[in-house]
Amino acid sequence: MSKRKSWSRFAFAIIVLAGMVSLSGVAHAAGPGVQVQAKGSVEDVLGQLKKMVAGSGMMVMGELHQGNVLSMTGLSVQSETVFVGSPTVGKDIFSEEPGAGLVVPIRVNVYADAQGKTWVSYVPPSQELNAYGNTKVSMIAKMLDGKLENLVKMLSM
Repeated sequence: MSKRKSWSRFAFAIIVLAGMVSLSGVAHAAGPGVQVQAKGSVEDVLGQLKKMVAGSGMMVMGELHQGNVLSMTGLSVQSETVFVGSPTVGKDIFSEEPGAGLVVPIRVNVYADAQGKTWVSYVPPSQELNAYGNTKVSMIAKMLDGKLENLVKMLSM
């Protein structure tokens, strides 16, 4: 395939994606995992999430400020990701599956859609950790699913 055809297909894919994102409420509904509408601004929800994570025996192990990074390209988007985990739970998982760093800590994204609604999204750990085929890791993943579900549910109230 020529470079020109390859570039044309890439450009077409970007245009299609841009159209999907601009449609009201479509972009978040089409994503993987769980998306829950939260009450408050991205900043407020992120602050609440961090407090709730700390109160649940877990911790924020890292942050990715996608909105800030993307602003370098001229795109204005509110999107913040935190990586949530627990060293104790991590020890249990990594003892069984040293490659689990691809999945944990768990990535939780807080973002605003085109209408200014705030959403919290994450992929339930079991969706990825069950792929290891390890009973102990799958049990831990199920427990983590429940913790995340409860945290996110409290953000939507």
